[in-house]
Amino acid sequence: QVQLVESGGGLVQAGDSLRLSCAAFGLSFSRYSMGWFRQAPGKEREFVATISWSGGVTNYADSVKGRFTISRDNRKNTVSLQMNSLKPEDTAVYYCAADRLTHRWPLSTQNYANADWGQGTQVTVSS
Repeated sequence: QVQLVESGGGLVQAGDSLRLSCAAFGLSFSRYSMGWFRQAPGKEREFVATISWSGGVTNYADSVKGRFTISRDNRKNTVSLQMNSLKPEDTAVYYCAADRLTHRWPLSTQNYANADWGQGTQVTVSS
């Protein structure tokens, strides 16, 4: 059974940085693309970033490009999201997701339609 455990959320001020981490259990981690999504109050869950199984390819939502960086460590079965220059509109619950198909290409947000999800971690950015 796949288990994804996010950590690193918190309350910060606009302009600050945070680093989220997601530890994955119960899957051959290096075979799966991973993603970060977020859901703000009253809004639908939205894509933030994704990274290929090797870590060689990444994609970002336009709203976070240049500020957020997704990375992974296949030795430690972790995926991280470095968030810089945070804005109040980044406030949301952030979720880690694992694609259920191995080595799927190309990367697409649609690949996460039936993903495995973590429980989420709250990020709050005050102005």
